[in-house]
Amino acid sequence: MLTLRLATSSDQDAIWDIFRSVIASGDTYVFDPQMPREQAMAYWFQPGARVYVAEIGSRIVGTYLLKPNQPGLGNHVANAAFMVCPKTRGQGVGRMMGEHCLTEARRLGYRAMQFNFVVSTNAPAIGLWQKLGFEIVGRLPGAFRHPQKGYMDALVMYRLLTDSSC
Repeated sequence: MLTLRLATSSDQDAIWDIFRSVIASGDTYVFDPQMPREQAMAYWFQPGARVYVAEIGSRIVGTYLLKPNQPGLGNHVANAAFMVCPKTRGQGVGRMMGEHCLTEARRLGYRAMQFNFVVSTNAPAIGLWQKLGFEIVGRLPGAFRHPQKGYMDALVMYRLLTDSSC
């Protein structure tokens, strides 16, 4: 059974294992595949972010962070990042975290959510976000340097969390 909860500092080893395995291929995130643990955890646990973990039993199989997309007058729009242990992909962990994140964002008072940089070759992520109501609202030509495919587009995806924009 999958459960989701706020992360604690004692979860950092498991989160680092997932983070490292996700960025190693260099094909879905802009992070340097050689990024050191200290830098990765400083990013994931940055001030103002809420970090969650997904567990099956007592094993952490995914993590996400939820934060304002922009400071000040843009802080009513959420931003999030998601990572799933490669061994548990395809088991619904990403979808459950996505649904949980949308619920949490609404509960915390966000009016919308924006993903600033979804790599255009990351079809599983794009498909999931579209199923969860996100639309592609922008394309950044050649913004991502894919290690095998060269310069690829990045997408901006957006979803309202309220019934109206007013």
